[in-house]
Amino acid sequence: MKSIKILITAGLIVSLSSGCEKVLEEHPQSQIVPSYFNSPSGVLGGIAGVYNDIRSQWGTEGFTVEMQAGTDEFIQGVNAGTGNAYTYNGLNSSNFGSAWGIAFQDINTLNGVLQYGQTIELPETTRKQYLAQAKFLRAFWYFYLVQTWGDVPLHTEFITVASQAASRQPAAEVYELIIKDLTEAAADLPNQPTAPFLGKAATKPVAQFLLAKVYLTRGWLNNTAADFTQAAKICDEIIASKSAYGLDLWQDYGDAFVPANDYGKETMFVSDHVLDPKYGYYSVGGAAGGGAAQNLTPWFTNWNYPNNSGINSFKNASGGFVNNGTSGMIRDSYYGRPYVRMRPNSDKQATGTRAGKNYFLDQAFTNRDVDSRFANSFYTVYISNTAVTNSATAANNSRGIGYTTVPGADTAVWLPDYEVPGAPQFVGSRPFKGIVVPPSLWNNSIYPALKKYMDPSRGANFNDPSTRPCVLYRFADVYLTGAEAHFKAGEASQAAAMINVLRQRAAFRKTNTSAQNAAAAAAMTITSADVTLDFILDERSREFFGEWQRWHDLVRTRSLVRRVQEWNKEAAPYIKDFHMLRPIPQSQIDRVVEGPKFPQNTGY
Repeated sequence: MKSIKILITAGLIVSLSSGCEKVLEEHPQSQIVPSYFNSPSGVLGGIAGVYNDIRSQWGTEGFTVEMQAGTDEFIQGVNAGTGNAYTYNGLNSSNFGSAWGIAFQDINTLNGVLQYGQTIELPETTRKQYLAQAKFLRAFWYFYLVQTWGDVPLHTEFITVASQAASRQPAAEVYELIIKDLTEAAADLPNQPTAPFLGKAATKPVAQFLLAKVYLTRGWLNNTAADFTQAAKICDEIIASKSAYGLDLWQDYGDAFVPANDYGKETMFVSDHVLDPKYGYYSVGGAAGGGAAQNLTPWFTNWNYPNNSGINSFKNASGGFVNNGTSGMIRDSYYGRPYVRMRPNSDKQATGTRAGKNYFLDQAFTNRDVDSRFANSFYTVYISNTAVTNSATAANNSRGIGYTTVPGADTAVWLPDYEVPGAPQFVGSRPFKGIVVPPSLWNNSIYPALKKYMDPSRGANFNDPSTRPCVLYRFADVYLTGAEAHFKAGEASQAAAMINVLRQRAAFRKTNTSAQNAAAAAAMTITSADVTLDFILDERSREFFGEWQRWHDLVRTRSLVRRVQEWNKEAAPYIKDFHMLRPIPQSQIDRVVEGPKFPQNTGY
């Protein structure tokens, strides 16, 4: 009887048949040697380990902050900590770079796969697919590195002996390797996931999409028209072949974030997370925290609704929100664990052309009555999950009535996206059982939370990490990457057409009639004259808010400093041009003790 070894990995399920034992055989190794890659199981093990390491970044707190903080989209929540990444004040080589070491460790593993896996005994097509996975993953990590730090060490051979010398190679050379790897990977990867690379591992369209993003990014870096044209061409080809690739958009934007659709037609590439504790990712009921390869994504934007939903909260003399009275909410799995790390940038700009406006409502999500993406992305209504009795004579109860909230029926907190007279205890002159918190009362402790990644499946263990995958690439991004490439290639009409596909999808609501959806789609349609860089960046906010992309979006388009200065008043005084690259981790600099010192990026 054969046993089955199952490796659950990021975006990948690998099944390996072994001998006639009934128990799972494990052979952990503290150091990988070249001979490890001389068999199909060794090659698969190397690839699986790299997929697993993606899990150690996407979905974790430090990496999520690094990818999203200090942009136009997010500012600090009350529990953001030191806030270096949010403000750039004090950002240095000692407090940044969670993925640096993992990335180079994985690149070395992949170099071993590619160097020694060429002769493994498999059918040629299968062997090529294995090696194509390794090429994709090496390009994946190098693209992250070169976007984040610029010039980085470039390795293509397996390192078996540790060295205390290292140097950085020009970004141009890194991009050449990335493009070569992705081009070759796309040629050998299947159109859709096939065994042993199941789930949402790399496929031909995933490699093509990343290649388009690479060309687009290099085009911005060097102002190269040919790169923009190539990126646009690749995106056009992916869309034209979407049926062969099993890819498409959901009709309703919100369906892209329904847990049952995590592996559906719009999802291209993920980092898996699983419930089964025997894989060691966390202990059920352990209330796990940061520092491990766990998906904590649902928590980061959550305000502390159990502690800040007092039913007799009021507005003070300065117009600020004051939490008061018994809370209308208790912690549960539906609304998630409060972390209060980051919040949507709803602060009004104090000076300049943006005075009196905020990025969140006045720039990104402006057409909220028609565009469904705001409603599908954020919690604005919290239904009471506990019965609370409020005496008519309770302190600061200005309603003049007593009542008991009905769990599952009464609204405990309503965060409207417009001003409501009488808030927080009245809607106009009508008493409101819960509290009403309009934008003028939002602060670093109470605001709409991102709901795309909420995971109510955990039941009683509502403090456990999420078991949903982190979705790294969605098919929607093919349209917006293509639109940006067409725009930079001087083809505004093609850019508008691609953007309109997503805007018209965003206009769809299941509660509308066909006529209402048609009218909404028409209202959302733009022309080529509307297409500007800022419009594309705003559209990327509407579509991908909170999806680990914003910092790289702004860096790619050379817009980081300008957009932060325009919209993010907590970071505006500190951000400088050199912040377009991140600081090299101090640990890397300290390890280089032979030969020339390892250079730090300018400004740090």
